[in-house]
Amino acid sequence: MAAERSSITLGGKGSSFTSPSVYKIASGVANVRIDSSAIERFSTRNAPSIKRSSLGIPEGLTNEETRASLAVILNKLILSTSGPPSSSTARSVLPVKILDILNSEAESFGSGEIDVTEGENIVLEKSFASLIGLCSIIDHKSTTLSQIVDSVAALSVEVTKADIASFSSLDSGDGNGDKDVIGVAGDLKVLLNGYKGTGKLEIEEISKIPWIHGKFRFVVKSLHSDARRELNSGVKGGKTGSGNTGIGEALGTSLAPLSTAIKNLGVCSYLRAKFCFESIGNENLRNGLSEVFEKSSVEFENLKNSYKLAYTAHLEEDYIRFAHELNESLGIVWRIVGLEAVAAFFALAGGELFVQKRGDADKEDSKTDKKKKKNEKKAVVGKGTSIVLQFIKDKLVSNEATSDGDLMNSLKQWVEQILNLFNPAGHGFDSFSDKVKEIVESNENRRLPKLPKGTRDFAKEQMAVREKAFAIIQNVFKRHGATALDTPVFELRETLMGKYGEDSKLVYDIADQGGELCSLRYDLTVPFARYVAMNGITSFKRYQIAKVYRRDNPSKGRYREFYQCDFDIAGLFEPMGPDFEIVKILTELLDELEIGDYEVKLNHRKLLDGMLEICGVPPEKFRTICSSIDKLDKQSFEQVKKEMVEEKGLSSEIADRIGNFVKEKGAPLELLSKLKQEGSEFLANQSSREALDELSIMFEALERSKCSHRIVFDLSLARGLDYYTGVIFEAVCIGAEVGSIGAGGRYDNLIGMFGTKQVPAVGMSLGIERVFNIMEELNEKKNQVIRPTETQVLVSIMKDNKLALAAELVSQLWKAKINAEYLVSKRKSKHFDRAKESGIPWMVMVDDEELSKDVVTLKKLVKGSEKEMKDVSKDSFVGDLLKELSS
Repeated sequence: MAAERSSITLGGKGSSFTSPSVYKIASGVANVRIDSSAIERFSTRNAPSIKRSSLGIPEGLTNEETRASLAVILNKLILSTSGPPSSSTARSVLPVKILDILNSEAESFGSGEIDVTEGENIVLEKSFASLIGLCSIIDHKSTTLSQIVDSVAALSVEVTKADIASFSSLDSGDGNGDKDVIGVAGDLKVLLNGYKGTGKLEIEEISKIPWIHGKFRFVVKSLHSDARRELNSGVKGGKTGSGNTGIGEALGTSLAPLSTAIKNLGVCSYLRAKFCFESIGNENLRNGLSEVFEKSSVEFENLKNSYKLAYTAHLEEDYIRFAHELNESLGIVWRIVGLEAVAAFFALAGGELFVQKRGDADKEDSKTDKKKKKNEKKAVVGKGTSIVLQFIKDKLVSNEATSDGDLMNSLKQWVEQILNLFNPAGHGFDSFSDKVKEIVESNENRRLPKLPKGTRDFAKEQMAVREKAFAIIQNVFKRHGATALDTPVFELRETLMGKYGEDSKLVYDIADQGGELCSLRYDLTVPFARYVAMNGITSFKRYQIAKVYRRDNPSKGRYREFYQCDFDIAGLFEPMGPDFEIVKILTELLDELEIGDYEVKLNHRKLLDGMLEICGVPPEKFRTICSSIDKLDKQSFEQVKKEMVEEKGLSSEIADRIGNFVKEKGAPLELLSKLKQEGSEFLANQSSREALDELSIMFEALERSKCSHRIVFDLSLARGLDYYTGVIFEAVCIGAEVGSIGAGGRYDNLIGMFGTKQVPAVGMSLGIERVFNIMEELNEKKNQVIRPTETQVLVSIMKDNKLALAAELVSQLWKAKINAEYLVSKRKSKHFDRAKESGIPWMVMVDDEELSKDVVTLKKLVKGSEKEMKDVSKDSFVGDLLKELSS
């Protein structure tokens, strides 16, 4: 048998010891050898010996655990020879003795009395070899279990017809979800791709799977990291052996959560197995599996007892015994998962095997069983689970020995063969594990692609709408004398932080690259301010149309990636001149985009500050209270008041005073006149008085520019961003529930945050994604057909293999700057369908008749003004088309 074993080499250059290698050695499926370079490093000196009675391996360990301990001791001895032979702490005698023990086929090990040097004794006593060996076995068994347990759970899902809709809701897309839980849910969806469960039955043991299995994955990865580190670390402290304390506690800390995770995994698997056993439709089959029912119950009780023993050992800080009991628990859970697989397999496909085995002994019963078999096949529609089932079935058929015809004996053989697939030391385990991995990874590549939440694809019709909108927006911006600017999609994190108030939590951070912490831009205003300050600009009127990113919860009209269309004016100008122009630009944009009725709500930050001061709000709470007030467009005042009082510490009286003020809104000049009446509290406050004076100038300008009817003076508008200092505004579409479609305000101090000079500025941003939504909805209501292209002419060569002719004709059109396409096909209907679908108004047609005369036919397809011009020369058809297109 030894000749059939694989070989594991220790001590080679750059080599590392792994948990799978420890497990192979421990389970006796691999021999061990020491690399020649490592052997040369062992000491050749005659050092004084200390007589020992054993290798120091605790009693009570299994054969497997003892072999793992010896393997770790051997590797630690090799690691202790990192220096020259003259300074080595170990001789070659002890490693060779351990090597002989590990490579023997003995069932038990008695090392007898051995002589060791002081350095070797330190390795034996201070290496924690048994604990590390146990951790390595547990690591390997847990890792392999985490790789296959999802496939068994997926079979149980098929049996139970459980609702798995919750699996898709675990990933919120904001980066805050549990990655391992989400990963399990994703793998289950791959295995269950095509699952046709009823979706109505909520079963707790199924709903728990992502969480139970996900947490198991998480703690397994933690232990794996610790095991890898300890396996390849030398005995700390050198010859004295000092500095080694804490390893036991550290590994015990890693094992503790795994103990609970293993127990939870086993309990959940047992409950699913019980459900699957009860779902086996064939009564004879169910009776034949009664012993397996009983065995699963026994294993369940064993698991509970083993968990208690492990818990007690952990409390007593006996970490080796704790690890031993944990390894026992893990073995029990492996068997429970195997029994769940047995139950699920026979519930889904056992009837078919049962019928085949019975043959024609009872034809009537066979017909019934075949009918059940047919129904069972229909039940299993998940692509991954179907492959798993077929793999198990093939194994059972190929491994079946010559039968004596006893159905129950065959059933027992099948059960043992399935359990062998779920035994990490079994002959069939590796092939089954590889098959599951293949299913998950291959389906991962073929699964239907999915967009991240909060993002969109835009088809050709939608792009036509977008391009039209962008053209309108650019024309308006250029009309007002702005120049274009582009900035990086990400900025230094320090550039963005502290500029957005409570919304700073929505900034997307990027992993550290090259020592710089960066974040995706949240808006275009802060990058603009950084650009102005960095380049020493004191006067600048710019526009920018680009994507921004927010780690927000997506909803209708609310995305994580979206375009903003910004217009900003920086510098000193006529008082309130830039503020008036910015609001005027916003109204022009919304008018020309033809999105329906809208209003621009407007307020002043100084007026808000004055109002809060009048109400008795402490200055340090102005910004956070503004964030609460800003929610009044979505929440009632009572909800906002509760936030201000319970979360932000205002008194109920102050909150009520704020409520009285923020209810005020109306036509700009009318409400302004009311707020400036004699005796008004606003006039007694310097901040609010300055705001009212500025608004007076601005409202008169808006009135004279014929757009004040679009403006609503609203004291509840607060705009939560920290950088606003003056006028603030927000546009909403009346009758469309998409939130704000444009906003902005004055920010006189923002640019100064990035440089030595304060440059006053005001700007606006159009939420173009929401505008697109409105435009698309309006087009649908009007049944308007959107042309995805601007093609004016289709060159139709109605013969095959005439690409050269098509190239000659279409190139003349392209040279004349005419938007044109070509099509070469003898199917005439294909040409007319193409023109109709794309809304192309003209065709240049060439068929047999045109080929014989070396001419073309021009055909206008516009409904109501159809026209056909035959026998047009190939030299003059472009000129004729230009005349027609311009008329």
